[in-house]
Amino acid sequence: MIDVACAIIEMDGLVLAAQRSENMSLPLKWEFPGGKIDPGESAEECLRRELVEEMGIHVSVGKSLPATTHQYPKFAVTLYPFVCSIASGEIVLHEHAAIDWLPPEELPTLDWAEADVPVIESYLAGCEFCTP
Repeated sequence: MIDVACAIIEMDGLVLAAQRSENMSLPLKWEFPGGKIDPGESAEECLRRELVEEMGIHVSVGKSLPATTHQYPKFAVTLYPFVCSIASGEIVLHEHAAIDWLPPEELPTLDWAEADVPVIESYLAGCEFCTP
């Protein structure tokens, strides 16, 4: 079981999606950025650390969404999602192939990593500025 914190980063009514690189597991799938939670680290601390490492940005961590677990063929992952905003920095991709800023209702149009799909559904169900 891998515990992962992920950030649903909002800006100007849009949400950030990150495309995994060809060298990562689940190559070229889209995901919410984040990473593995280290022992003794909170999910919020993990997000702050990972987003500096992966994208060079500092984030403000907001409300949490329900954790979800997905069983892939070779491993299981539990995602701990948080709605975030960029506090400082400009995005520079250190690990991902691409990013896209989408209106929330367009998130399901991308080819997401399977573990992220219930996170999208949960986010859209409680989204305050989403178009039905």
